[in-house]
Amino acid sequence: MYKLKLELDGYLVTVAAEGEAAVELALQNPPDLIFLDIRLPTMDGFQVLEVLRSDERTRWVPVVILSNYGEDELVERGFRLGALEYLIKSQTTPSRVSGGVPSWVRSAIARKG
Repeated sequence: MYKLKLELDGYLVTVAAEGEAAVELALQNPPDLIFLDIRLPTMDGFQVLEVLRSDERTRWVPVVILSNYGEDELVERGFRLGALEYLIKSQTTPSRVSGGVPSWVRSAIARKG
């Protein structure tokens, strides 16, 4: 439902069903923004985020974690690894996700300096 809302709002969306594919896609063609789940096959979202932050091509790409898991230690870990935002799926509507895109992208540009 998030993908559909983003596409309806005019965004081009590419989906990776597992962590290694997400890394490969992002490194080949760095996107303007990444929505990242924590629980992924082959490589979890935290591992994906670590790889993205360690590579110059994706170091500054804004990453918003969108997860079913909201335990404090997971949220803290996400921010520590460089996530711009951590959203809990059950508390986040597709409209909220789509509406946040412009500010998340602007924020990442400002942080890159």
